Amino acid sequence: MKTLAVIPARLASTRLPEKPLVEVGGKPLVIRVLEQVKRCGKVDRVLVATDSERIVEVVQKNGGEAVLTPVDLKSGGDRVAFVAKDYPDAELVLNVQVDDPLVGPDMIDPLINALDAVPEVQLALLSKKIENEEEIPSPNIVKMVFDQKGRALYFSRSPIPYPRNPGAVYYKHIGPYAWRREFLLQFSRWEQTPLEKTESLEMLRVLEKGFVIRCVETFRDTVEIDTPADVEALERILAQEGGGNA
Repeated sequence: MKTLAVIPARLASTRLPEKPLVEVGGKPLVIRVLEQVKRCGKVDRVLVATDSERIVEVVQKNGGEAVLTPVDLKSGGDRVAFVAKDYPDAELVLNVQVDDPLVGPDMIDPLINALDAVPEVQLALLSKKIENEEEIPSPNIVKMVFDQKGRALYFSRSPIPYPRNPGAVYYKHIGPYAWRREFLLQFSRWEQTPLEKTESLEMLRVLEKGFVIRCVETFRDTVEIDTPADVEALERILAQEGGGNA
């Protein structure tokens, strides 16, 4: 199946100004993510979707493709859908976050495989067991619960499940989304749903409409870049691992 990867890169950011253009390890963040996605053998084309002429220029200067999108789109998913509608030959569409520079084939390829294997699944994303207990109460970490077949039950910024009894295991959502293109376009036409608005999590729009999200477990963590401290943490990882490629 033809696969299009889209990296939504909005210039405005409250916690880290102009985040896609912040240099990490000598490269703008958006370019580091772009290069990582290009390493994925199951991805046929990679585009950056942005509301900024400056980001377009940086991407093109570094040999990538970029598309200008409206400033007022509600979410990254809506930005990806805006681009995907012009690529009808793509059966699968990946939404790869611009703040995830350690993303790699070991995270992206299993999502594509999950959609290949089960035709009725419309959306697949990654789950990672939480090992750092400090992440559990953080509203910046999206927690998730899923059934015994790997189907999402709920996503929340609060700790779920509630540990009424000992032995609770917590998972978080990290990394990219893999959509069937037609479902992504359908999703983008829906109004935001009540739980989505409450938690500010677009995955809840899918669940509230009654559709299945397939959760694929990954065993490698990543660093999401939201603050200057995250940039420093990534710089340390790159220095230790010679670039952070997976």
